[in-house]
Amino acid sequence: MLKHAVLPPYLLFFPLHPSLPGAGASSVVPFSQQRQWRRQRRQNNRDNNNKVRRAVSSLLEQPTIVIESTRVTGLLTIGGVFEPMETTQSGESLYRPALQLILLSDDLDQRGWWKKTEAALCYPKNVIGSITYEVSFSVPVNFGEIGAVVVRNELDTELFLNDIVLTIDGDNSLPLLFDCKSWLHSTSVRVFFSSNKSYLPSKTPAGLVGLRQHELHIMRGPGTGERKKFERIYDYDVYNDLGNPDSDPGLARPVLEDLVVVSDRKSEQRSATVYVPRDEGFSKVKQETLGSVVHNLLPSVETALVDSQMGFPSFTAIDELFNQGLPLPLQDTTHTFRTIVPRLVKATTASAKNVLRFEQPEMIDRDKFSWLKDEEFSRQTLAGFNPLSIQLVAEFPLVSKLDPSIYGSPESLITAELIEREIKGVMTVDEALEQKKLFILDYHDLLLPFVHKVRELEDSTLYASRTLFFLSPESTLLPIAIELTRPASPKQPQWRQVFTPCWDATGAWLWRLAKAHVAVHDSGYHQLVSHWLRTHCCVEPYVIATNRQLSQMHPIYRLMHPYFRYTMEINAFARETLINANGIIEQTFSLGKYSMELSSAAYDKLWRFDMEALPADLIRRGMAVEDPEAEHGLRLTIDDYPYAQDGLLIWSAIEQWVADYVGHYYPSPADVAADSELQSWWTEVRTKGHADKQHEPWWPSLNTQADLVRILTTIIWVASGHHAAVNFGQYPFAGYFPNRPSIARAKMPVEDAKEDDLAAFQKKPEAALLRCFPSVIQATKVMATLDVLSDHSPDEEYLGKDAEAAWRKNPVVYAAFERFNCRLREIEAIIEGRNADPTLKNRCGAGIVPYQLLRPFSEPGVTGMGVPNSISI
Repeated sequence: MLKHAVLPPYLLFFPLHPSLPGAGASSVVPFSQQRQWRRQRRQNNRDNNNKVRRAVSSLLEQPTIVIESTRVTGLLTIGGVFEPMETTQSGESLYRPALQLILLSDDLDQRGWWKKTEAALCYPKNVIGSITYEVSFSVPVNFGEIGAVVVRNELDTELFLNDIVLTIDGDNSLPLLFDCKSWLHSTSVRVFFSSNKSYLPSKTPAGLVGLRQHELHIMRGPGTGERKKFERIYDYDVYNDLGNPDSDPGLARPVLEDLVVVSDRKSEQRSATVYVPRDEGFSKVKQETLGSVVHNLLPSVETALVDSQMGFPSFTAIDELFNQGLPLPLQDTTHTFRTIVPRLVKATTASAKNVLRFEQPEMIDRDKFSWLKDEEFSRQTLAGFNPLSIQLVAEFPLVSKLDPSIYGSPESLITAELIEREIKGVMTVDEALEQKKLFILDYHDLLLPFVHKVRELEDSTLYASRTLFFLSPESTLLPIAIELTRPASPKQPQWRQVFTPCWDATGAWLWRLAKAHVAVHDSGYHQLVSHWLRTHCCVEPYVIATNRQLSQMHPIYRLMHPYFRYTMEINAFARETLINANGIIEQTFSLGKYSMELSSAAYDKLWRFDMEALPADLIRRGMAVEDPEAEHGLRLTIDDYPYAQDGLLIWSAIEQWVADYVGHYYPSPADVAADSELQSWWTEVRTKGHADKQHEPWWPSLNTQADLVRILTTIIWVASGHHAAVNFGQYPFAGYFPNRPSIARAKMPVEDAKEDDLAAFQKKPEAALLRCFPSVIQATKVMATLDVLSDHSPDEEYLGKDAEAAWRKNPVVYAAFERFNCRLREIEAIIEGRNADPTLKNRCGAGIVPYQLLRPFSEPGVTGMGVPNSISI
């Protein structure tokens, strides 16, 4: 056992102050009296031939750090592309020693003690527009390889440490890199491991074993108590802070324990902030953009629009959101909206008054009436913002699995006769099933239990729905029937009706209204299941487990770390403002206060880790079958399925990159099985991260390299490709809200219809559609939110674009990454070619927006393309 392992880090590595030269270890001097000692120390270091120079990059708040190191000096730049800062938040000057460092060997001495240098102060030097830090160490000849650096922040405020670069004897050809990218709390002591080498637990050098274990102990924390802002502790908790009953009893919400609804007994008092480990925080530019919209712009909209139920009187009024804009209150005209969110907030030409004016989405710019067309309604199931719901009809007739004694007759009203009539008798239903021609959006069983609950909410309604499509020879889908259902209740019998495309005026308008309700269902399912649940919510346990169980020197930690960037912070932001009681989701989406309960129900019924892999998901939905002769080993049921076509390219590229990486560090299955940290990680993902599903038989085992590749590829795909496909199309497809409205406020005119209602509908059917749409304030809030959520920030990190520092330090890994990068650039060209192919009618045609959501790279802004590494927005 290491003798130092039991000592706390600040006693282990640092005295309270640097010792006087020649004095005993206990002799200390106040900081103010150390100038003479430091001068003598620097002179001694200059005379020492075995010298290590290093550069530290430090960042206060948001600035980018750029580090250069030479034999003489190391450079640290504060400022750069962000605002320069010369003082700390407390006004303390940075032009004094900010950091104190110790080097640790990866070996132990003969007594089993750590080999370490004396503590050395990091000195700043002013250069033009920047601050330079440098330090010198005297390292014994028999010190061994430098394996870690211990750093203490001497300032009274936190610092962001980007990296440390060490050069030995002035040799810049082989610098030793410590890729830190971490916040240092005031007076905190941190250990950083070299990025030059990654180690499996069994191969950790003796001098780093105790440090490796100690760092993991810190990351796991005590498991009790309230977390502090500056901590680095990763731990689990249930969703018990969404409600706010202390403020208003009406804001009470059930606890979602392991995403399963339980009682309120475990509710946590809501606080002003949500704890997130400090290193998971946003950059300043991203924080300002999100905060400006949610905390400033949306409240201004509420002030401007007093009547929360006021609808749009005409489609012209909807167009005015893109043309004239919505004037913001006078007291907000001086706000910095225009500099932070210039896409949304603009100045009028006549004055400096701010107006909220939206950019017209490309689909409306190309074809203003595309949202009304059946072909576009169908196309978006394959190439829209929710291409994950469409599935093959494998059995007929359609039958609900819910209890008929509660919800009514389970048999669908969509009959074989109706289908054959709508497809003009080109084939029978049996032939259509055999030839895989029938597809469905099935929101029946998931939504039916919520219908009556939602209808009790103010100004909202809901149905359960089934929407049937027929596959044409051109691989396009034709909608042929929509079934809307209201379940039985103690007060009302079951109501349901099938709507079909019609050639008479009344039938055509009812069909449009039915499509609007289905679009609402698809929009809600997209937001609450395809997007929030399957990406944001289910990935967060992987982030936590990785930080708790894998050392930062572990090769799998270093592989996965970039794919988790900002995920915990954006989820905390969601809990504060989006999915919380009376948050944006509850105010603007049909499920209202039951939104998270729907996510919980979907998790319980539908979510399986093994089915989150793209090939498995396609096979489960009947959208592909295994075929060893086909590309990617799959044959698509619909050849022109843009999401699947492009997604499989991305999936296969990720899989090859991961296979190359895993193969380098794990030559045999025995290495996978023997990796204690890796096995603990996978166990914790199942037993803590997804605890209520831990005994399910479908969890993959982790015994071989192939097992590990499949698991890691699935996680990376969900965090990158899957999330990009459902996130960055939100404003392009729902920015013009009639295309994908978030809420339905009026029932179908024929449901329990009265003569006056039918007469009003027939007199002006357009008014019925407008009444069904979101209110002005709901639409405006959703549009503003989707705009900022669809935006790529300037600091976005894209899949396969830039290598991590640790990857660059390993020639084999870096070569594999370069192949990954080249493949993604090839994929970008392939996608561009597909979008120009007139035979692919779901992505190329008159007025059609090309499918670009899985193009790997993008410029900043709302571009409708680009696959970031992580769920960062």
